[in-house]
Amino acid sequence: MAELEISAPAVGTFKHSLTEFWRYFRENPGAVAGLYFILLVLFMAIFADVIAPYDPTEQNRDALLQPPVWQEGGSWAYIIGSDAVGRDLLSRIIYGARFSLFIGAMVVTLSMSAGIMLGLTAGYFRGRIETAIMRIMDVILAFPSLLLALGLVAILGPALINAMIAIAIVLLPHFVRLTRSSVIIESSKEYVIASRLAGAGHMRLMINTILPNCMAPLIVQATLSFSTAILDAAALGFLGMGAQPPTPEWGAMLAEAREFILRAWWVVTFPGLAILLTVLSINLMGDGLRDALDPKMKRS
Repeated sequence: MAELEISAPAVGTFKHSLTEFWRYFRENPGAVAGLYFILLVLFMAIFADVIAPYDPTEQNRDALLQPPVWQEGGSWAYIIGSDAVGRDLLSRIIYGARFSLFIGAMVVTLSMSAGIMLGLTAGYFRGRIETAIMRIMDVILAFPSLLLALGLVAILGPALINAMIAIAIVLLPHFVRLTRSSVIIESSKEYVIASRLAGAGHMRLMINTILPNCMAPLIVQATLSFSTAILDAAALGFLGMGAQPPTPEWGAMLAEAREFILRAWWVVTFPGLAILLTVLSINLMGDGLRDALDPKMKRS
């Protein structure tokens, strides 16, 4: 009975926080539209096996560069056309959503986890540890991001996994710097000093006391990094250093289709639109999250 009495207020507080978050989030129509579009992309990624009319690697030599259904010579068998080897473009874009979301999720998970650990260590202990970590991050930031990713993939070898590792390293300094600055600000506040005086150890102070109060800007950064990861993966795929054919990854699809851009516009337009709309939607969501999570952005 006591447990119920203790947990009920906690549940009520959580529901209130969630309601308040949604109230501020939905004030941004672009963020809501972005959320709905990302949910649609997520639905396509999860149920690609059911939604896609064809296998993404299935070739039909009788339908090479088939135009979209509304164009002369088009067919309902290939609603938005086919590519140079007769693969259904719609099926490849649907399956490509699975690869793009997987890339974004893995890159953000790797980069955010390592960045929080390093930033938390640098901001809490300061001194030589902080100097060593931040100088390494400065070196990474000194390189143009795409050039550094290309160099890392060239060392590791062209493959989707290696491309994700390279992009995670490129995005790492942003999480480290943001975590470090947030930790430095939080460490000087009274609740942290009180916990320290009460005898809390370093790990308890870092993980249980300071880190939860640094998560709001990190969540926004993770959302924006998600779109950056998709863009960088598409760029590496376009340059032949990311996903390799016949993988239906949007950047790799653009690379395969670039020689047909003048006589088969659909093979580059639709994968490009998929990248554009997904990245735009994630960025709009990031703006909405910033407005909802940052107290300074909230209107009374």
